[in-house]
Amino acid sequence: MPELPEVEVVRAGLEPAVTGALITSVEVREPRSLKRHDAAAGAFDARLEGRMITAACRRGKFLWLPLLGLPPHGTPREADAAPRPAPRDALLVHLGMSGQVLLREPGADDDRNLRIRLGIEHAEHGELRVDFVDQRIFGSMAVDALVPTADGMPGGRGSDQPTLPTQVAHIGRDPLDPAFDDDAFIATLRKRPSGIKRVLLDQGVASGIGNIYADEALWAARIHYDQPAATLGTKRARLLLAEVRLVLAKALAEGGTSFDAQYVNVNGASGYFSHSLNAYGRQGTPCARCGTLLVRERFMNRASHLCPRCQRLRVPARAAAIRQVP
Repeated sequence: MPELPEVEVVRAGLEPAVTGALITSVEVREPRSLKRHDAAAGAFDARLEGRMITAACRRGKFLWLPLLGLPPHGTPREADAAPRPAPRDALLVHLGMSGQVLLREPGADDDRNLRIRLGIEHAEHGELRVDFVDQRIFGSMAVDALVPTADGMPGGRGSDQPTLPTQVAHIGRDPLDPAFDDDAFIATLRKRPSGIKRVLLDQGVASGIGNIYADEALWAARIHYDQPAATLGTKRARLLLAEVRLVLAKALAEGGTSFDAQYVNVNGASGYFSHSLNAYGRQGTPCARCGTLLVRERFMNRASHLCPRCQRLRVPARAAAIRQVP
């Protein structure tokens, strides 16, 4: 599944092309890709056609494009220069397991997994297509209302408004968000007897980390994935958070992690962070620190990758007793 760096690469690629653009047409080829859309509030195409996109925003793995009504007078360039009211709804995008948002020229060939197409017109870039391509149809698009953020800060990356879609309101801020609260994150760890990786993957605590980057950050911090979060002292917790940020930032700089053609940017290019991985997917190879062979262990419905020497499980007796309580 695309994680924070992959989704941020898509957002950043969309931003210059869609900000200030008018949606001129909407074509839905796969109704299942609208599973998050509330049809009772209005048909998907009717709620989009003639609207202006004001930004490209992200929190965690969710993207949204805030919308304004079609200006009654003036060209798109003139409308863009005029004062704007705050958007009340947005086009919400979730990539799921294999979703892609691709920018295409109007006459480009169709992808065989094309599910939804938006035609847009931009004052500088002219006519473009925004194609939502999704092989496994786990991703989706929807028009969703915007609600105030709990902390009064901008909703996420790319946003200057203290709002976010209702379907994203339960998602915590990601560690690269300037408004992320380090102290609150560490306080949450102290209250959690469950393994630290479970906490890292809890999107209500910190969004967008995902399995790959959790394994990489835990390896860098020399922490076992099943170490009870409550047993991490403040110093180790801050070290882990710093490593999470470093690995996310590096992955973002390298365009994300692409293991196959499903994870691409808006131009269809793959990221190359997979060549920088130290733990994930490297079972059976020597640890870059100590030379011990890395292992892969079952974790929930997926796997964890770690060095059994560098990342030893250290569970105090009291913490072990707490974890055994049903």
